[in-house]
Amino acid sequence: MSDEQYDAALSLLRRLDPKNVSVNLNSLCKIAPELAEDLLSSVDQPLGVKTCKSTKKEYLTCDYNRDGDSFRSPWSGDYEPATDGPTPSAALRKLEVLANDSFDIYRDLYYEGGVSSVYLWDQGEGDNTNSFAGVVLLKKTSPSSSWDSIHVFEVETSRGEGIYRVTSTVILDLGSKSPKLGLSGNLTRQTEREMAVDEPSQHIANLGSIVEDVESKLRNQLQEVYFGKARDIVGQVRSLGGVEDAKQKQRQEEVIKGLQ
Repeated sequence: MSDEQYDAALSLLRRLDPKNVSVNLNSLCKIAPELAEDLLSSVDQPLGVKTCKSTKKEYLTCDYNRDGDSFRSPWSGDYEPATDGPTPSAALRKLEVLANDSFDIYRDLYYEGGVSSVYLWDQGEGDNTNSFAGVVLLKKTSPSSSWDSIHVFEVETSRGEGIYRVTSTVILDLGSKSPKLGLSGNLTRQTEREMAVDEPSQHIANLGSIVEDVESKLRNQLQEVYFGKARDIVGQVRSLGGVEDAKQKQRQEEVIKGLQ
């Protein structure tokens, strides 16, 4: 794989309709299989939804809980279909269970529905919770729209302080009654914070606080960037008073200038 091919593929995806990013990404992977691994790991796409066979609970799928054609359920901790894919250490798995229960409450309070999943993986060797990484996933859909939040993070702990590096992406797709009208796009932001850590479970509370704050800021930015720009465009392409009213107003202004 050459850097030119990879950059060209990313450039092409940026210019295509973001609503069809999954279809376009799969097409590129078929055309250039040597780019598949890098593209799948670097291009954010809408999250998938599956049902855990053991608990019957829904969970979200992405590249972070995938191993080949199998996906790991955060509720059971097992891959479906079964495979020898990577799993977190015992201590980290315990933290992962707590994280899923906590963000399930967050999802219910802030999204009033939808699906959430949290996946953790070890960064260093041994069974510890001082250095690890993970992803928080949130998804809410309606018949014509969807919201996907992806928060990938790294955690390092030293002397009672946790350093959190978070890359957050929101994928928004808004539809309407008209099939020709829609609004789609994504927004990515990076955050780094230092917060006190008394015990391993404190990481979940800290991450919850960070995700809550970041999502609030992303919502505001989406409103300003997408909706504000869309409103400006609509205002430019249509005339509220009609062509004749505009001409009449122009004539009145010319008369007033002549009297001054």
